[in-house]
Amino acid sequence: MMRLQPRHAVWIVVVMLALVFVFLRSGLDFDYVIPKRLARLTAMLIGGGAIAWSSITFQTLTGNRILTPAIMGYEAVYLLWQALLILFLGSASVVLLGFNANFLLSVLLMLGYSWGIHRWLFRDAKSNLYLLLLVGLVLTLLISTFTQFVQLKVSPGEFSILQGFSQASFNRAQPLQLLFSGLLVGAICLLGRNSLPTLDVLSLGRDQAISLGVDYQRNVRLHLALIAILVAVSTSLLGPTAFMGVFVANSTYALARTFRHRVTLPLGCAIATGMFIAAQLLVEHVFNYKTTVGILVNLVCGGYFLALMVRTRGAP
Repeated sequence: MMRLQPRHAVWIVVVMLALVFVFLRSGLDFDYVIPKRLARLTAMLIGGGAIAWSSITFQTLTGNRILTPAIMGYEAVYLLWQALLILFLGSASVVLLGFNANFLLSVLLMLGYSWGIHRWLFRDAKSNLYLLLLVGLVLTLLISTFTQFVQLKVSPGEFSILQGFSQASFNRAQPLQLLFSGLLVGAICLLGRNSLPTLDVLSLGRDQAISLGVDYQRNVRLHLALIAILVAVSTSLLGPTAFMGVFVANSTYALARTFRHRVTLPLGCAIATGMFIAAQLLVEHVFNYKTTVGILVNLVCGGYFLALMVRTRGAP
């Protein structure tokens, strides 16, 4: 009898969770309830795939299993943009721009930020990835501090709207956003599929990759650009996800028992999607909307990150 591999078992669980999410207590209402749930499920698939792909690839480039693309400041830029909109336009900003325009502007802003720091730091061959991480961390702290300053200037009612943008949510995803995000993430996955063997070599380290004939600088720039697009799409579509990338990536390594990207990337997408679906089911049917997906995800992933740090510190 053939043994069911973990990556196949995870996908089976995800499909079962998806069916439960779509049909549980739906009354088979194909006019309103089920279409709404299918839209949210699509957002989970797109967001989960983007988070998993970007996190695993980022850890491959950095050679560090506790880092995520959030250290580069993309989520901080997103929150600053939302805070500035609330500050200058007030609560009417949601109506004036609309969710689609806000989504598009957020994506373009984060991509412009990524292009700026990459062009600045990679303008010569002497620049390296660790300098990029250091600058990204400093910029994240600066942008987050300025965002807190802006938050102090808004009214309590406007602050509650701003808090909504700082939590992961599937309810604000619009059909046009889902279409644009799905096409963009799908195109990046197809493009990145051809470079999976190169990622396997990059995971060996800079010196080993160069000795094996890989153009290290060019491939790092390419994959950082793809990561920036994925993070921009997932953050604009769902909101910040904090430590979720760490949880997804390390859970993937534990289940896959290999670092080959043709195995880890699809498995990571399944884990991220399944986690989103499970969290949404808990919010709807257990907690009766008295909590949010963002809180549950951050609680689990934050606790895992703390446990991972303690275990790593205690390792010889």
